[in-house]
Amino acid sequence: MAFLQNFFRDLQKVLRQNIREYGMFIALFVIWAFFAITTRGTFLTARNISNLLNQTGYIAVMAVGVTLVIVIRHIDLSIGFLLGFLGAVAAIALKVWELPVGVVILLVLALGVVLGTIPSFMVANLGIPAFVATLAGWLAYRGLLVVVLAGTGTIIIENEFFNAIGNGYIPDIPNLTFLPEVHKLTLLLGLVAIILFIVGQLNDRKKKLAYNFEVLPPAIFVLKLGFVSVVGLVATWVLAGYNGPSWTMVIMLVVVAIYQFMTTQTILGRHIYAVGGNPEAAQLSGINVKKITYFVFCSMGLLTALAGILYASRLRSASPQAGNGFELDAIASAFIGGASPAGGIGTIVGSLIGALVYMSLTNGMNLMGTGSDAQNIVKGVVLAGAVIFDVATRSRAK
Repeated sequence: MAFLQNFFRDLQKVLRQNIREYGMFIALFVIWAFFAITTRGTFLTARNISNLLNQTGYIAVMAVGVTLVIVIRHIDLSIGFLLGFLGAVAAIALKVWELPVGVVILLVLALGVVLGTIPSFMVANLGIPAFVATLAGWLAYRGLLVVVLAGTGTIIIENEFFNAIGNGYIPDIPNLTFLPEVHKLTLLLGLVAIILFIVGQLNDRKKKLAYNFEVLPPAIFVLKLGFVSVVGLVATWVLAGYNGPSWTMVIMLVVVAIYQFMTTQTILGRHIYAVGGNPEAAQLSGINVKKITYFVFCSMGLLTALAGILYASRLRSASPQAGNGFELDAIASAFIGGASPAGGIGTIVGSLIGALVYMSLTNGMNLMGTGSDAQNIVKGVVLAGAVIFDVATRSRAK
């Protein structure tokens, strides 16, 4: 009895101290449970979960970049139509210029980085507010998208390799006859990922104990490992039941992994958060705030280019309407994922969860037959709730 009392007391303390981190996971679980009930299980079918992850891919990739922009106290409104414009460049390069796919991908990614220097220069060197600088980009890219497609309208992309990026799935292990309806490579990758997670958590706990850092109580730590492992196994089994992970999902997870490592394990990542926490103090401590601003906005351009490739590949086309409103989806995902409007706070994993929450709302309400107007109201309420939650948690922390 005493063990249970201590366990629940420790659990309550951990949840209270980490409510910002765990709140988004709780929200995602509640949303999925709600739609599972209202759609009579359709929402949680393997086919729909796979479709949801594909829909989330390009938004999550942009949300990663947006999170870093928000962390350094700026915003980027241009990324929606920049995505559409770069997707149109990819389509033209493939169909009109007849360039190889690899060259096209590198060209579009490089162009995204180059275009990222424009708001960087305006913000870092000229002191123009990012809102104004990127609003100018929003208008410019909207016009450029129409101009480059004016002669042809919608361009249909017929390159199979390019289209497979947004619609294909990773191949399975050949010549295995057991569980014929299940994607065996997905099961293997899922098990490896869970094992690596457990080993990483154990090593991290060991290092913290060696330096007398605070760690989770043993019972709560075991509960965390068990819960994540069970969720991982269930997710792996669901994905294995329908073609396995898509290439879009793989690209999304690789982007998240790279930026998660960069922001948590490198000096560059620490400098980004230092600039967001207090730009003046960061400058006085020797951090080049201009270089950090350039890096973050150029990174945003790179990720927007990648998202443009994913979107054009998924639709197998480029159209003048591509990217309309996507900047709002990415910004909302970042805020829902825990990024603070005050700057200095936000995580890469949080941006992924935020994108999943945001796109789950869209997917679930579509299955329920909810109109677009009602969907926008719900999304607005959720976004407002996320910002209110941020303000409340920061006030309580003070």
